[in-house]
Amino acid sequence: MTTTTTALDQLKKMTIVVADTGDFERMKAYLPRDATTNPSLILKAAQQPNYTHILQGLKVSHPHLRPAELVDEVLVAFGLEILKIIPGRVSTEVDARLSFDTAATIAKAKRLIELYESHGIDRQRILIKIAATWEGIQAVKALEAEGICCNVTLVFSLIQAAACGAVNAQLISPFVGRITDWHKAKLGNAWNDLSNGGPHDPGVTSVRRIFHYFKHYGISTEIMGASFRNIQQILELAGCDLLTISPELLNELQTNDSPVIRRLNALDSATAISAEQIGQLQLDESQFRLALNNDPMATEKLAEGIRNFCIDTDKLEILLGQ
Repeated sequence: MTTTTTALDQLKKMTIVVADTGDFERMKAYLPRDATTNPSLILKAAQQPNYTHILQGLKVSHPHLRPAELVDEVLVAFGLEILKIIPGRVSTEVDARLSFDTAATIAKAKRLIELYESHGIDRQRILIKIAATWEGIQAVKALEAEGICCNVTLVFSLIQAAACGAVNAQLISPFVGRITDWHKAKLGNAWNDLSNGGPHDPGVTSVRRIFHYFKHYGISTEIMGASFRNIQQILELAGCDLLTISPELLNELQTNDSPVIRRLNALDSATAISAEQIGQLQLDESQFRLALNNDPMATEKLAEGIRNFCIDTDKLEILLGQ
């Protein structure tokens, strides 16, 4: 008698699976090790009737806090509930409106850590999410030096990834689906799922390049593929350090029993880097800004990501002020 193993179970043997949601009730079924949240996911969860009690409880227990201050409490409240479910770490995001202010980002990160520690949570179970702007990366450098681990988010290019590795960021989140979205929109009718999908998917190739770069040059920063549009993108990155996946796609993986093959292997890195002739990047501020500016996809998607997180943070404040 043979036992069928789900694609999700197979994937977990080669990659750490992370749940990408603020809806902590849904993640219980998939037994992820870690979980990630962002302002958009928390806003979505906060608007669901089964989580109304969390918001109301915070407003009652903190009657003198302004909505902007209550947002921190909400983010941590959801994080605390998630930590009751998972054995690992939760990622909690710094206010995206601070993405171009290093000092304010550092202060906000420390505030979030203080809130978690006031509830008895060890800071090693928290990853502070910070956007991969130059200012954000400098904040990461300072925070990591103080033992506050960071997840640098909205990574769309090797330039951003290399800068994060240079400051010893704990983890980076390259956004697979959003990279693919940009290229798909750019190509329009010329896009072909056969030639532009699978191993040739632009989002997949971007993460694969970052993976081989980090492994070849001995960069210890963890790589967590994020923002997936379909399970094919996920399966093409099997073997990546971590992959953060929405409940919808986790469900697809759990109900799929196709064989999962390791696609990323550190042993292949020397050959891959040699084939692309990628030298180790040394970036100061002006070099970083120029290189990012010269990558229209990364520039546009970084700006769009920050802008949308700002909008959803504003919406969350309005919800808390009602």
